[in-house]
Amino acid sequence: DSDHTEDPRAPHQAAHWPEPAVPQGLLRLARRSGQLNLAGRGLTHVPEHVWRINLDTPEEAQQNLSFGAADRWWEQTDLTKLILASNKLQSLSEDVQLLPALTVLDDVSNNQLTAIPSSFALLVNVVRLSLAGNQLRELPADLNSHCWADEFLSSPLSVYHWTLISTGLRQLDCTKNYLETVPPKLASMASLEQLYLRKNKLRSLPEFPSCKLLKELHAGENQIEMLNAENLKQLSSLCVLELRDNKIKAVPEEITLLQKLERLDLANNDISRLPYTLGNLPQLKFLALEGNPLRTIRRDLLQKGTQELLKYLRSKIQDEAPGPNEEPPVTAMTLPSQSKVNIHAITTLKLLEYSDKQAAEIPEAVFDAVGSNPVATVNFSKNQLREIPPRLVELKDSVCDVSLGFNKISSISSGLCLLQKLTHLDLRNNLLTALPEEMEALKRLHTINLAFNRFKVFPSVLYQLPALETILLSNNQVGSIDPVQLKGLDKLGTLDLQNNDLLQVPPELGNCESLRSLLLEGNPFRTPRAAVLAKGTAAVLEYLRSRIPS
Repeated sequence: DSDHTEDPRAPHQAAHWPEPAVPQGLLRLARRSGQLNLAGRGLTHVPEHVWRINLDTPEEAQQNLSFGAADRWWEQTDLTKLILASNKLQSLSEDVQLLPALTVLDDVSNNQLTAIPSSFALLVNVVRLSLAGNQLRELPADLNSHCWADEFLSSPLSVYHWTLISTGLRQLDCTKNYLETVPPKLASMASLEQLYLRKNKLRSLPEFPSCKLLKELHAGENQIEMLNAENLKQLSSLCVLELRDNKIKAVPEEITLLQKLERLDLANNDISRLPYTLGNLPQLKFLALEGNPLRTIRRDLLQKGTQELLKYLRSKIQDEAPGPNEEPPVTAMTLPSQSKVNIHAITTLKLLEYSDKQAAEIPEAVFDAVGSNPVATVNFSKNQLREIPPRLVELKDSVCDVSLGFNKISSISSGLCLLQKLTHLDLRNNLLTALPEEMEALKRLHTINLAFNRFKVFPSVLYQLPALETILLSNNQVGSIDPVQLKGLDKLGTLDLQNNDLLQVPPELGNCESLRSLLLEGNPFRTPRAAVLAKGTAAVLEYLRSRIPS
């Protein structure tokens, strides 16, 4: 503790302390602006005249009665914002109550505070208070009198930051503390929207019976072993659930009740299997699972991104629960009326799926089932289709993701080119040799998968699609590429040309600086050599640029 024995609340304390005082110029400015920034001044306490800034006659008024109208202290503004971050404060005086107009006591962070004065409860206007990086052990019990969190923690506390509004707490940051449980008081804060509990000592996901508005829960880097199904049910508004770097072993089916979930981070846990129904969460845009001993999901699938993962999980739902009278594979000869269409998937997931049926065409009943429902995703992969299903064009107003991989399609119909909302197109493992020029109408297309087809030349229409981010063309017979036109695709991040017939790699390809992943292995060219390719994309591009004739 401090060497000083004086009570820091004694008046005119500043005179006895050999430390930087607060310059008069700053105080003068603060009286005009209502804001005082004392960050990083090495203060071990807040000088008395700061607390009394709105009470005492300013020094300059006593010294010089003719000071300018701009400095007329009786016209001064009440202090509304006080910043005390990154000092050496060990305590705050009860005199904080002399600044009743404060709305922001911002960043008392990174000091050495071990307690908060009870007079904080009198600061009824405070909207934001940040106490990050201190040594607080508890909060005064009477803070609750103004919707403050009370008797919050009994364990040492090192980061605190909350935003208060008249109806109560909206955002609370308890990152990097020693919390083993969450106090019932917190769990009953009906106004809470964001809660950060990262880097604590939690062993289970807390209960939040009253937090009906909670949108974000960040609880990574704890020791959570179990997700209680009942506790998950309470979080119906949750959009973000971050639980990475814990010890979670299983994910309960009830996770699918979180219908608003957009981000789910379960990386680096001990999860060995997942409920496949996770694939049915309608809003999920980000799912992180790497670093888990998953038995049912191949590692290469984890690297293909969230949409592929969800697709895979959805495809497994049917496998998990086969119907009593399994339908026979559908062929061109038998277009059975009994071919099941998942209406639920159409209405809630906007998904039209008829995959892995070895069908030579898609039954009319499948398209009839759509009715007026907007369909965003179509999966007709793993069939025996020889052409793009003609009725696909009926979905042109809504469809953005089409999978036709693992079929026998040899040409692209003009109908496909009318799907102008298309962003993802998967045509891998077909018999394609060319793409029609009409495809240049697909201005939103950003991922196209043409791997394992029969292209002998790079499809020139791809150069006309400015939104393209990913071109997958591996395992074809492409003999050359045009680096100048490719450079025009300034969003292109991934270009996979592995296992083609490239006899040379044009040095100008090095100018395609948007490329983050350029895959060229398995081609007959001599340079760049394998050793250069092994160093990764940045090194390959640099090597190619060095070979451009000057």
